[in-house]
Amino acid sequence: MKGKRGKKECAYLFLTGFLMGSADVVPGVSGGTIAFIMGIYQELLNTIKLFNLKLLRTVCKFQLKEVLDYLPLKFIGFLGVGILFAIASLVHLISWALEYHETYLLSFFFGLVAASILIVLKELKPKIGVFVSVLIGSVFAWWLVGLPPSESIHTPLILFLSGMIAITAMILPGISGSFILLVLGQYAYVIKAVKELEFFTIAMVAAGCLVGLTSFSRILSWLLARHYQVTVGLLVGFMIGSLRKIWPFKNELSSLKKPNGETISTSFENTMPDLSSSTWWTCLIIAIFGVALILGLHRLRESFSTEST
Repeated sequence: MKGKRGKKECAYLFLTGFLMGSADVVPGVSGGTIAFIMGIYQELLNTIKLFNLKLLRTVCKFQLKEVLDYLPLKFIGFLGVGILFAIASLVHLISWALEYHETYLLSFFFGLVAASILIVLKELKPKIGVFVSVLIGSVFAWWLVGLPPSESIHTPLILFLSGMIAITAMILPGISGSFILLVLGQYAYVIKAVKELEFFTIAMVAAGCLVGLTSFSRILSWLLARHYQVTVGLLVGFMIGSLRKIWPFKNELSSLKKPNGETISTSFENTMPDLSSSTWWTCLIIAIFGVALILGLHRLRESFSTEST
């Protein structure tokens, strides 16, 4: 696709990036989920793989033309701009919605993910290996997103490993990197370091992220190339398990105060909605809108696939 993208494909990449950026702002929702939904997941992994020693040597030699020829600039550019635009334009709106209308916001994302699961499940073959992978992914993610946060030490090695694990989770559909930091007991510490520009802490976490991103993307890409059905089944299982985290109706059991004074839920229990309440019906309508949006995007994706063939 490099160098052959038309205006529609570029607009689609921007929209995908916008949705990924929007999802990353919401705790418990992964940008990897959106990439998977929108059909660019494999290409995203392949692009990440290009950031290797070969690229580093080329950059160190100041061979700008070779760098530009090596990287899929349209893919990186339009997707990246979409992500940054979403974060810059929606972070305050989504933060406000999380604080004052969390149930409605989670309803929307619940509809998005639920519809995406059904679409991808239809593409899987009814084999025992695929079923087992879906089951394993579902159980693991269900257990993971229900873990309470832990207290932890903040040595350079722990920070490095936390960054590596968090970024690995971030590129997996259904698992939020920020939630993993919370479980590892590093979330507040890292947020504080970013706010106060503690460069050593930031560097340790960033180094872990870089190692985790470049190494794990290769593993995932290899698995998708050789064991596509089982791997996709596992990823869909992660998405199914993540529904526990984004179920709209819940009671907060405990919370964590961030350095900026805001509080976030760290422990909760899901509850059944009151079917006679207006809140339930509003949530249902919002979730249906999320489902409709995904179905529309799926048709858009299929139209692009048809045009490219």
